[in-house]
Amino acid sequence: MSDRALNDHELDSPAAADQARIDTDLLGRRLLGRWADERLEGRRKAADPEYWRDDTLAMPEHRARTLQQLERLANDGAVNIAFPKAQGGDENHGGNIAGFEELVLADPSLQIKAGVQWGLFGAAVMHLGTAYHHETFLPGIMDFSVPGIYAMTETGHGSDVAAIGTTATYDEATQEWVVNTPFRGAWKDYLGNAALHGRAAVVFAKLITKGVDHGVHAFYVPVRGDDGEFLSGIGGEDDGVKGGLNGIDNGRLHFTQVRVPRRNLLNRYGDVAEDGTYSSPIESPGRRFFTMLGTLVQGRVSLDGASNAAAKAGLAIGVTYANQRRQFTAGDPNEEVVLLDYQVHQRRLLTRLATTYAVAFAHEQLLQHFHGVFSGEHDTPENREDLETLAAALKPLSTWHGLSTLQEMREACGGAGFLAENRVALLHHDLDIYTTFEGDNHVLLQLVGKRLLSDYAEQFKGADPKRVAQIVAGQAAERVFSGSGLRSAAQLVVDRGSTARSVGVLRTPDEQRRLLTDRVETMVADVAVRLGRAKKLSKAEGAAVFNENQHALIEASIAHGELLQWEAFTTALDELPAGSTKQVLTWVRDLFGLGLIERHLAWYLLNGRLSTQRGASVTRYIDRLLTRIRPHAQDLVDAFGYGPDHLRAKIASGAEAERQREAREYLQAERAAGRAPITEKALKARGSNAKLPTESSSTIDVDATGAKPSPASAAADAAEAAEAETEPATDTSPAEEAVAATAATDDADERTAEKRESVSES
Repeated sequence: MSDRALNDHELDSPAAADQARIDTDLLGRRLLGRWADERLEGRRKAADPEYWRDDTLAMPEHRARTLQQLERLANDGAVNIAFPKAQGGDENHGGNIAGFEELVLADPSLQIKAGVQWGLFGAAVMHLGTAYHHETFLPGIMDFSVPGIYAMTETGHGSDVAAIGTTATYDEATQEWVVNTPFRGAWKDYLGNAALHGRAAVVFAKLITKGVDHGVHAFYVPVRGDDGEFLSGIGGEDDGVKGGLNGIDNGRLHFTQVRVPRRNLLNRYGDVAEDGTYSSPIESPGRRFFTMLGTLVQGRVSLDGASNAAAKAGLAIGVTYANQRRQFTAGDPNEEVVLLDYQVHQRRLLTRLATTYAVAFAHEQLLQHFHGVFSGEHDTPENREDLETLAAALKPLSTWHGLSTLQEMREACGGAGFLAENRVALLHHDLDIYTTFEGDNHVLLQLVGKRLLSDYAEQFKGADPKRVAQIVAGQAAERVFSGSGLRSAAQLVVDRGSTARSVGVLRTPDEQRRLLTDRVETMVADVAVRLGRAKKLSKAEGAAVFNENQHALIEASIAHGELLQWEAFTTALDELPAGSTKQVLTWVRDLFGLGLIERHLAWYLLNGRLSTQRGASVTRYIDRLLTRIRPHAQDLVDAFGYGPDHLRAKIASGAEAERQREAREYLQAERAAGRAPITEKALKARGSNAKLPTESSSTIDVDATGAKPSPASAAADAAEAAEAETEPATDTSPAEEAVAATAATDDADERTAEKRESVSES
């Protein structure tokens, strides 16, 4: 389909292809976000060789190096900006995470070990403790004189924190807590710093006093002495080699009647008096539990950003390589094609590039929301709940996207992508665990789904029977209208069979928003209706009904997260000044939005939201967008702002471009000098009188007559061979035509075999 067939002014105008350019400085500043200085400082550290991962190190040496790197971070004062001003911090929560995310470019092990020390262990003391804990424990945490452990996860209970087995029982006689792991499944597991370096831990345990279990609370528990040996009653094991992040000493801990002072309870949300009386500012045990866990949401926020930082780095490597690497000839037999000029390669890279921009803009909104809550500027129960839901919706999508992008870049770079020197494969190994860090992605999406169901039910609260009937009737009418095909029929009338009109509707922001929003609302309503029928069932039967709808609920949550990303992208576009940068980025937003619709096209067709004509036009228009965005691919990844010291990949250093230049100049010189050998195919096409060079020839640049061909004759030979290969036969009989067709098929098979062999060698 030609460009004109779509009648798209933005894409068809000469300015669209010839004059649209990206201002990488403008776009780069927009991507840096509100905390640009802190993010640039994080990148400065990531570009310092002292913080780089050394791929030659075995696990013990890698762990030792990472420990030294954390000591250097502490000495630089780089970790203090989120802590209270009374302890020498800046209380800059958003800036802290913005800079922390960039450390993934140095070494993910460094980033995560730092996150354990200051983002989990330290943050737990800061957010769950009170003034006594800040004054007593934070100084050692901040200067790294007390390496710490965040001991929440258990072997038997990972995401289900409320069901953990570790207990902390109050002894009124001694005014101490007795911490105990009563069975093997209650051991704390997968803990960073636990195997070797940790000196103290924030241990999550069920608080028991006066025979009452008040649920999970956090306790500050010393675990090792100055000699590095476990204290009495404490034991542990090393988790050993992992699938990634082997610079971190993950391990497991167990406690046998370990005693700590009463004041070691981090008591912001629950306290116990000397006589064992429990008190809390939050009366509801369930709300208290989720409030305590909600204060630690920054781990999910930081993983959301760090995953996309890794995806950006992978794309910068992959796109740069694809802009330089050439493979296979097409229109020009003497010039191989740049990889990124192939449509399939554009599909693989540019669609993920569009998603990466959407994730980046959504993360900036998440980071601002996080800072608003934790700085106290917008700290309300409602905003905290929104923050938790937002983080739970975006973290799964960004970590999955980061992992899949790195895998695609690995494959797109061929064998070079598998080499450690090009980093993509190693980044993939390290980021694998991000999908279950700070909450398994599917569990988080269930939390989002429950919030969506709660919001759906909210519209019925306080409504009189008439209003409820109107809402239900409206939803039923919408289902009938869509399911009957009336919506599709209306689209056909409007489009009048024109693909251009179909595209014209789909590329408008209002229509993309309507389609994405409608999918979320419909999926949530369908699940809500099915679950609503379970209210009259027994608890077991109701649980079975919920289980039957679990997949649908998670899919609705994913659709909600995708809508949030699209909305964030569109908001960012609205904030850009008019011009070519905004124009190109609008194409990128459309690629992301239409890509979501294409991915879920079966749903839109089955539910009558799109006619088959509009559905078919989605893919056709995406192909158009890929062509238009392709010239800007390098600018789009350059705007990420990552230099050679951040990427540290040889295939993104210009080495491939130099190899291609050398090969091109050599082959051009050989052809110009007449030294290039003739191919066997061309020789056969010239006729039976031609002969192959003899073994006695001193060089291969001697033709069948023994004379050295001139450049002009060599060019003529090449043209003659090409003409012989492409000129159609005339005056042939049916039998001769059949023979010719068979020969052509054989020739095509031979070309395919040659390409397969070339791919295998490359």
